[in-house]
Amino acid sequence: MPTRRTPKQNHLLAALPAAELARLAPHLERVPLPLAAVIYESGAELGHVYFPASGIVSLLYVMNDGAAAEIAVVGNEGMVGISLFMGGGTTTSRAVVQSAGIAYRLEAPVLKAEFARGGALQRLLLRYTQALIAQMTQTAVCNRHHMLEQQLCRWLLLSLDRLPSSQLVMTQQLIANMLGVRREGVTEAAGRLQADGLISYSRGHINVLDRAKLEQRVCECYGVVRRESDRLFASRAAIAA
Repeated sequence: MPTRRTPKQNHLLAALPAAELARLAPHLERVPLPLAAVIYESGAELGHVYFPASGIVSLLYVMNDGAAAEIAVVGNEGMVGISLFMGGGTTTSRAVVQSAGIAYRLEAPVLKAEFARGGALQRLLLRYTQALIAQMTQTAVCNRHHMLEQQLCRWLLLSLDRLPSSQLVMTQQLIANMLGVRREGVTEAAGRLQADGLISYSRGHINVLDRAKLEQRVCECYGVVRRESDRLFASRAAIAA
């Protein structure tokens, strides 16, 4: 098991062979991820990538009028800033901390140099990118075709997968902003889940009481994203070898 307060809290870093992690270790800077902090803005030059060890970062697409919607979430399974090794130095999304935690930050030149070696980090990051694209694609389909209650269940389950407990600190207004919907819709959907005993909600704290029933209520999109991630990282040791 990863030791607390080490880079190995991040699953990608934990899967690296010892030699590759040792090369990166002197350059990994432990930084806080305060709630609602903006890691980077859409269109900005990316000087670092972030490997979350705890907490969750939301990737949001922001329209010209300021409206935004979440396109993916990143936790300790992944990395924020894939544009740096995919051929671009900027991104079209805004990265905002959805759940407070910590991350290990790596400067862009160091990440690019290690990626160019063609070793385990490259293989892991390419597989992670495929999983992230699958999540983005399914989010777009879900937002177009499924009911708000199902979208909320998907969002809760994806968040739970990236947190050590069954409790989330998040106001209904922030959830509405993430999903790109009206707050009243989230209030109604959350109210139904609470009335049925799936969650409890009070003063910005959401506690999932019955995950199994939440998985029964969610649309197919959550399962698609979860299975694709499990398939790509079925054997991290084999990928890193």
